[in-house]
Amino acid sequence: MRNEGRRVAAVLGALPLGWATATIGEIIGCDGLFVDGDWVESKDQDPKGEVRLTQLADVGDGVYRNRSNRFLKYEKAVQLGCTFLQPNDLMVARMPDPLGRACIFPGDSKPSVTAVDVCIVRTGVNGADHQWLMYTINSPTFRSTIASLQSGSTRKRISRSNLAKIEFPLPPLPEQHRIVAKIEELFIKLDAGMEALKKVKAQLKRYRQAVLKNAFEGKLTEEWREAHKGQMEPASVLLERIKEERSRSVKGRNRELPSLDKSDLPALPDGWVWTSLGELAALNPKFMDDIPDELEVSFIPMKCVEELTGQVDLSLTKLYSEVKKGYTAFRNGDILFAKITPCMENGKVSIVNNLKNGIGFGSTEFHVIRLNSGQMPNRFVFFFLVRESFRRDARMHMTGSAGQLRVPKIYLEEAPIPLPPLAEQHKIVEEIDRCFSVADEIEKVVEQSLKQTERLHQSILKRAFEGKLVPQDPTDEPTEELLKRIKAERAKIEASKKATGKTRRS
Repeated sequence: MRNEGRRVAAVLGALPLGWATATIGEIIGCDGLFVDGDWVESKDQDPKGEVRLTQLADVGDGVYRNRSNRFLKYEKAVQLGCTFLQPNDLMVARMPDPLGRACIFPGDSKPSVTAVDVCIVRTGVNGADHQWLMYTINSPTFRSTIASLQSGSTRKRISRSNLAKIEFPLPPLPEQHRIVAKIEELFIKLDAGMEALKKVKAQLKRYRQAVLKNAFEGKLTEEWREAHKGQMEPASVLLERIKEERSRSVKGRNRELPSLDKSDLPALPDGWVWTSLGELAALNPKFMDDIPDELEVSFIPMKCVEELTGQVDLSLTKLYSEVKKGYTAFRNGDILFAKITPCMENGKVSIVNNLKNGIGFGSTEFHVIRLNSGQMPNRFVFFFLVRESFRRDARMHMTGSAGQLRVPKIYLEEAPIPLPPLAEQHKIVEEIDRCFSVADEIEKVVEQSLKQTERLHQSILKRAFEGKLVPQDPTDEPTEELLKRIKAERAKIEASKKATGKTRRS
């Protein structure tokens, strides 16, 4: 592994003046430590305990996340021989994601320990700068070396013994301090930019929901409707025609829907009417087509549907014989509505088109919505379903046990929906698409800027690792002197321990 370390140093080129190569163990002072966290089983834990058990979830990429909520009694922690964390300890995650990420423990109101898959690095008073070490471990070069040493088939990990073998360039201690100061100066500016970009993303989300709200209140097409006054067939006539088509359908379900209570519903623009979704569409219609077993069809599990956008991955296909039992069937033009939490809450709704041979099968956790009229644009109903207000109301009507909550079919059937004249429905869809396309273009720019900012973060760390971020000072004590001093202090303590041991034995 020393050879591997030298290979990494060689990739970086000649070391800057005063630098040397080292491992984590070599830069820890005599009062420091480099150990794994502790094996604390569920039976050892106590929610009323005085000691907090931090975990992998708390270790972010340069940020302490403070997410876990596990505890144990102080007596149990002592009995298990746990290592208690100190403020400014470095925590290194031995499991993804990402593998080898490191952060500084800021301290806690309670005594704290950590799980076995987290390494604790305490550089000590006379050791290397712990913040410099954190940035080094999180740098692209160090991270790629960790990846080359990972093990495990399903869940990748890095052992502490392998982590301890990695050699890296080490600058003089004063330069470490200067590097940390410069990184933090630059990161503050970049982080401020990232926060501004994230705010824009949040504003775009609110903008899209505002567009949908205005669309189904009639405000989005208010001027267009006034310009076409008297030229459109009222929605009431369209609704009667749809009801007739529904009653003639032999494939739709025949349940008689209750009369819609309109007493608490808001007033609608002239020519609009309130109806229920079940009047406009069949919910989970039976699939009665005669399909040969060898026909290839699209297969769409829940993971293939993107949240809110409605985009669908159509790359998966199966033979009809493989999916005709145990899966939900649908065809081109159907709307899929995720009925379980959290998929429903996250807006997994989609219109499926371009299905292999026009037929698809997928998760039974979808409701299939098929419009009774071929005249109505299915995107009008799609936009109605992805509104945050609709999902919020649907969430209130979910049934089942915790963790298995579902939107019942009857809720969707009886859900009130405003119905504009047919021509206005098409105009509403057109206007929503126009507004969303503008938001999408802005979001693309924001996403590109966020990625560029992340690349700048990595570039800064790479330059720091290569000694190119701050100028060298020839008056700095060379790194070799720091390493010698740490080694000498350790040797002195070891000799003292041996001498004490001999005295006691005699």
